[in-house]
Amino acid sequence: MRLCVRSLKTAATEIRMWVFFLSACAGGAALLYVLYSWLIPAAVQYNASLALLWHDVIVERVLDRITGSTRPQRLLRAVQKKATQGDPQSVIATIDHFCRHSEWAMNVGDEKGSILDSVVTELNPSSALELGTYCGYSTVRIARLLPPGSKLITLEFNPAYAAVARQVIAWAGLNDKVQLVEGPSGDLIPQMKELFGVQTFDFVFLDHWKDRYLPDTKLLEECGLLRKGTVLLADNVICPGTPEYLEYIRNSSRYESRYFKSHLEYTKVEDGLEKSVFLG
Repeated sequence: MRLCVRSLKTAATEIRMWVFFLSACAGGAALLYVLYSWLIPAAVQYNASLALLWHDVIVERVLDRITGSTRPQRLLRAVQKKATQGDPQSVIATIDHFCRHSEWAMNVGDEKGSILDSVVTELNPSSALELGTYCGYSTVRIARLLPPGSKLITLEFNPAYAAVARQVIAWAGLNDKVQLVEGPSGDLIPQMKELFGVQTFDFVFLDHWKDRYLPDTKLLEECGLLRKGTVLLADNVICPGTPEYLEYIRNSSRYESRYFKSHLEYTKVEDGLEKSVFLG
């Protein structure tokens, strides 16, 4: 009888230990979820370095390892699952929702995207160049606004990004307006006239490696690809920042520049676009 009572007490103790352990695990999991989903994202909203570290390094690497996929691939899956095929605006809205509610990505974003839209609409370019395709978000924003017969050439250095961007552009139904070219901008810009028969560009959107903004702008000048009135629009001039480019473009007599204050995509960190008109 005593043995039976002792066994029951031991079993009860073990049950309490397991309940405590499982409760602690559940509580820890809940705390981690709250930290990951709300507290940390809210805490880094106003700090540039922390926002980029959290979203563009920590979260991306963790999700890559957990899912066995990349951020661009996850973004593409969201587009293919939720966006209406052949509808550019649906593709844009789907990516914005993904980046705000599922996983941040360094697109130009919805807030600065509206500024990009207004510049493209006002200019109504027949020939446009984009430096830095990434997943094709800004490519879709630009191409959907181009008049019939216009062409957007977009350059992407990373083959994996280019592979995703091609599918995003195709899903938006914009293949006829976009020419995506893989390779370093420094190598491709001098070949624009030979490869594509482009004499000059009406519009250039800079959104690639920030240390390439200035050398590529000078290369566009040297290759005669800018005409009087060509508009250059540069993203992320504050965050992560392009100080050498801004110093050059704002102090050159060959440009008339204006800064559009905004925020780093999907955060409250200050960022902006620099619009520069080439004066010849």
